[in-house]
Amino acid sequence: MTESSKPERHKKRMERHKEIVDSKIAQATTERGVVVVHTGNGKGKSTAGFGMAARALGHGMQVGIVQFIKGSFSTGEEAFFRRFPEVSYHVMGQGYTWDTQDLEKDLATAAKGWAQAKAFLEDEKVDLVVLDELNIALKYNYIAMQDVLDALANRPAMQHVVITGRGARDELIAAADTVSEHKEIKHAFHAGVIAQKGVEL
Repeated sequence: MTESSKPERHKKRMERHKEIVDSKIAQATTERGVVVVHTGNGKGKSTAGFGMAARALGHGMQVGIVQFIKGSFSTGEEAFFRRFPEVSYHVMGQGYTWDTQDLEKDLATAAKGWAQAKAFLEDEKVDLVVLDELNIALKYNYIAMQDVLDALANRPAMQHVVITGRGARDELIAAADTVSEHKEIKHAFHAGVIAQKGVEL
């Protein structure tokens, strides 16, 4: 291949690619709220959810956030999002299950968190609902899966929901519109690095 032919071949490939992408965009005509699930063992699930919250704020949207499980330590995202009147932020956890070691307390805390989440899911003024670590509460059966599926199905038509946490159950994956699995390749914690502000906290 001559040097002069490379730009021409590249242009033709990009033209074909653009045709495919434009065709798919043209077929996407439905506008409605979507359910997004971030799961897997890799880092970044909550970060992705809070990134969506920041994006929603950029569009002037109202955001409701409920954090399950977490709650025994302060985080940068909580400090940041509490600055915005458009965000209603609720930390409903007592810490990780291996910290609390109290099933009754965990069940009561999860029920309280779900009550707040359900209120958001019934409120048409809330444009985006972030349910951080809900997957963990569902995994341990702290919250009934069917209650969550019913609330998602009956929420306002234009409301978006993002759910995070390891071990997303098959029923939730089936009900979601978009599911991303975060895979761990490498993590500083395994090399003895403690959680860092601005990275994990």
